Amino acid sequence: MIWEKHGVIFDPATISDRPSWMHGYAQAPNSIVFDDFVRVYFCCRPLPDARKQFVSYCAYVDLDRKDLRRIVGLAQEPILPLGALGTFDEFGTYPVSFARDGNDIIAIYGGWSRCESVPFNISLGYARSTDGGVTFEKLGPGPVLSHSPNEPFVVTSPKIRKFDGKWILAYTAGRKWFYDEKGVPEIIYKLRMAVSDDGIVWSRLDKDLIPDRIGEDEAQACPDILFANEKYHMFFCYRHGLDFRKNPARSYRVGYASSLDLVNWKRDDAQVELDVTPGSWDAEMIAYPNVLELDGRTYMFYGGNGNGKSGFGLAELRGGLPL
Repeated sequence: MIWEKHGVIFDPATISDRPSWMHGYAQAPNSIVFDDFVRVYFCCRPLPDARKQFVSYCAYVDLDRKDLRRIVGLAQEPILPLGALGTFDEFGTYPVSFARDGNDIIAIYGGWSRCESVPFNISLGYARSTDGGVTFEKLGPGPVLSHSPNEPFVVTSPKIRKFDGKWILAYTAGRKWFYDEKGVPEIIYKLRMAVSDDGIVWSRLDKDLIPDRIGEDEAQACPDILFANEKYHMFFCYRHGLDFRKNPARSYRVGYASSLDLVNWKRDDAQVELDVTPGSWDAEMIAYPNVLELDGRTYMFYGGNGNGKSGFGLAELRGGLPL
């Protein structure tokens, strides 16, 4: 699968009239198709506070359906507020996935909280929009998918799809925290899956979806699934466990796996011909892919350097998905 890059599509750093909440970053792009445009949701940040702590919000940018490189709209406000004191999403919304449900749009979103021994923890919440995806109302103050005996922390990177009348949630769950050589905690996470009739009550598959390719400390994230050619196609990103922040060769790349039943997956990263571009906005990483079939073409939105600090970009598949 050869992907042709179309460059950076949106970078909040170029927007000057929303600095109180959209100062920078466009993380984890996720798209919804409308009649005349494609809405791409992303997570952004205001400036850090006096203690150099960030929060994160979710917003969107609208792209011309006939030319996804052309911006035709931008959110005026975050789609969700921060959670109340002590809730799972008190400090941010990141990442988020969206799907149509009749006339509404639902969101499964990562809400994160700060911790003492490690930097953060994440659980997944549910929200619904009745105004075309401009604003969303949370189901409640708590998550719909959180930690369990076999998924003890950091339940995140959701991608929600509907296949054969069932909601399928592919996501990431933390496997372990450990210290790097400087005593800074880092996390390893793996791809997981859950199934639901209503998008609220979830039954976990309770197994890792794919094997490791670069060792047991490989971190996997953002599994997005399409159905085509009588099988399921999953695109995700992965990285090394250590030295991935300063060493681009160990940072995020896009992987691929296929399945006939959504349970058993065959990993084949060699299928994806999409790599970093030296000296460019995505010279360090290609992260958090969202794959979209639109008007006979297949596209991928993805984050570049700094996991979206430099904005999100677009690539187009030349040829079809694998048979």
